Amino acid sequence: MNAGLFLDGLLSEEQRKTGWMRSEAAGDAGPWRQQELLGRDRWNADALRDLVGEYVVEHLRDDDAVLVIDETGFLKQGKASCGVARQYTGSAGKITNCQIGVFATYVSRHGHAFIDRALYLPKSWADDPLRLKATYVPNDIGFATKPRLAIWMIVNRPGFAGGSTA
Repeated sequence: MNAGLFLDGLLSEEQRKTGWMRSEAAGDAGPWRQQELLGRDRWNADALRDLVGEYVVEHLRDDDAVLVIDETGFLKQGKASCGVARQYTGSAGKITNCQIGVFATYVSRHGHAFIDRALYLPKSWADDPLRLKATYVPNDIGFATKPRLAIWMIVNRPGFAGGSTA
């Protein structure tokens, strides 16, 4: 039930999706149940991503649909957050301290929706096992360029080149 309320909040018409706003849009008095879901429940982010991707492709399917790949920088202070480094981000238009995310969006005349994401790890991060361990990066994650992350998303996701539509 909490997962459904969380998704209702994310899919709501609210312009901003803060914890409080998502909760209120889902009918909760505060963010505690959703925080419980995200922080303490056991769930598989990749399985949820696959489920959302299949749903989006099924409901927005169109022969002229496109997959839009973009990178976005998230400005950060400090250096403890996973992937944070001084790097170029178009969000700020300069080299600054940030994380970079690579995102895939399915776009058709029926609508658009994010269907995948990957955190870009700069080479300095990928080559530092202590940093990776401290931020709980899985052992099988290594350095990949942003274009390589995009190609992986395209080839390995249901409904796209190389992927199955199960």
